[in-house]
Amino acid sequence: QVQLVESGGGLVQTGGSLRLSCAASGRTFSSIAMGWFRQAPGKGREFVAAISRSGGSTHYADSVTGRFTISRDNAKNTAYLQANSLKPEDTAVYYCAAGGGGFHSTLTEAYEYDYWGQGTQVTVSS
Repeated sequence: QVQLVESGGGLVQTGGSLRLSCAASGRTFSSIAMGWFRQAPGKGREFVAAISRSGGSTHYADSVTGRFTISRDNAKNTAYLQANSLKPEDTAVYYCAAGGGGFHSTLTEAYEYDYWGQGTQVTVSS
């Protein structure tokens, strides 16, 4: 079992920044690939970013490429999502997720993840 706890969400103005954190426990952190997804009101859950177990591979949704950065600190058992140049359309509940996969593999589909956090709200005002 892996437990995930997100933090760092909040209310920001357009153009602002937030840093989301996802603290993991229950398994050796370097053995799990991490990802971030989001769900806006009335919409389905969508992929945002993923990072491999090694931390050497990352993948982003087109909508956030160049604005968001995913990272991980295996010593702290924590994954991060740095979100810059935020737009109102980034407003959503953001979820972190943990899954398996190869050492350098990124997971981009929700079904590939086995564990999910409770979510943290990000609201971007115009």
